[in-house]
Amino acid sequence: MRGARRSNPSLWWELSWQLSLVIIAVVVSVIVGLSIWATTVMSPNIAVEDKITEVIAHAVQRDSQGKLQLRDTPELELLKRKNSGLWYVATTTGGDSVSYGSAPAPYAELKHLAYLFQDADIRGSTRTDAIASIENVDTPIGEVRVLFGGVTDMGLSPALAILAKAYPIYIPLIVIALPMILLTVLRIVRRALVRVSDVAQKASEIEPRRPEGRLPVDGIPKEVAPLVLAFNGTLERLEHEYRKRQRFLIDASHELRTPIAIMQTRIDGMPEGKERQRLLADVARLAETAEQLLDFERNDQAADLHETIDIVEIARTVVADLAPLAIAAGYQISFQSEVESLERKGSPSALRRAISNLVRNAIDHGGNAGMVTVTVSAHGRIEVADEGPGIPAEHQELVFEPFYRVTPKSKGAGLGLSLVKQIAANHRGQVSIKSSTTGTQVAIQL
Repeated sequence: MRGARRSNPSLWWELSWQLSLVIIAVVVSVIVGLSIWATTVMSPNIAVEDKITEVIAHAVQRDSQGKLQLRDTPELELLKRKNSGLWYVATTTGGDSVSYGSAPAPYAELKHLAYLFQDADIRGSTRTDAIASIENVDTPIGEVRVLFGGVTDMGLSPALAILAKAYPIYIPLIVIALPMILLTVLRIVRRALVRVSDVAQKASEIEPRRPEGRLPVDGIPKEVAPLVLAFNGTLERLEHEYRKRQRFLIDASHELRTPIAIMQTRIDGMPEGKERQRLLADVARLAETAEQLLDFERNDQAADLHETIDIVEIARTVVADLAPLAIAAGYQISFQSEVESLERKGSPSALRRAISNLVRNAIDHGGNAGMVTVTVSAHGRIEVADEGPGIPAEHQELVFEPFYRVTPKSKGAGLGLSLVKQIAANHRGQVSIKSSTTGTQVAIQL
């Protein structure tokens, strides 16, 4: 079973993580798509505007007369070398300005007005296809506005630049959304498969001797429903065959009674002798086998287990009924109970048959000496003990199998203890056995 659990993947987990990946992929695709779309409406200079304004901010200063100027910093010199057509105007909000390069004629008139704009994307003129931008930057001398253009070295693509700028928006979104997506998908898939789990639970509750049970189909996903219907069809076929076997065994047991009774009558008319005694013993064994087989199948069909019964009274009655048989076989027999009465729900006839089989089994295999003790505990444990030679350890688990006999020549067909186990299971109980060379104890725990 452990190997099966390792090799069989969890449908719930497989669907959950795959759906989560799909949703995450969609979210990432939307973010990338929006970034690409943004490049069509935003300035192409977006990829370099931060770099240019940063370089100019570090270079701007005032000379000894208070005039605005730009120092030739290494960064500014490198920027100029990489962009031979670069031009810019740096201006304070008060109107002081310093410029570099040759601006396109349509934008030249904007130089003395740049201080009025905090930021701007300038393009689309019919007179030029050049692109210009205005950016605002804080410097040691105050706020400076930079009008620039003629950039050829863009570095990152505009889409990547937008992604880099927008990370304060989408990173927290992803960090918050991903766990929520996973948890939500896990919950949705679990709810979708909950009926499948219910069906699995129902399947585990179907007992071999109760094949009439069927798995529910209502609420099952239509992809799983054919499997449930096929399983129900299998159960129906098994039930049909099971009922045929039951009817055959019960009918056969009934039919055997007549020829057995005829044989018994004819043997009774024979003269006394060893042959007659052997034949009587054989017929008695055959009759016992037929009765046990009939009891076995009758109990297999027993369904009414809801009657209130007194375990103590049933056990006491069985001991009283079988005491003459035990005494005649050479035993002493006793009954002990921790309580005066103990009520449970079950079948009185079935439980009486189970206790009777245990006592008969002790009489048959107890060595025809010692004490046979029947005990009822306050917790619903019914124990039958003898002082016989015991059952070998290798036989102790097998004695509850149908038709299994420790001694092949013993009376009966080996159905007694199997019937006891079946009755206990029908009452949601269990049977246990302890045996040694000093005796055997068989107990029913209800």
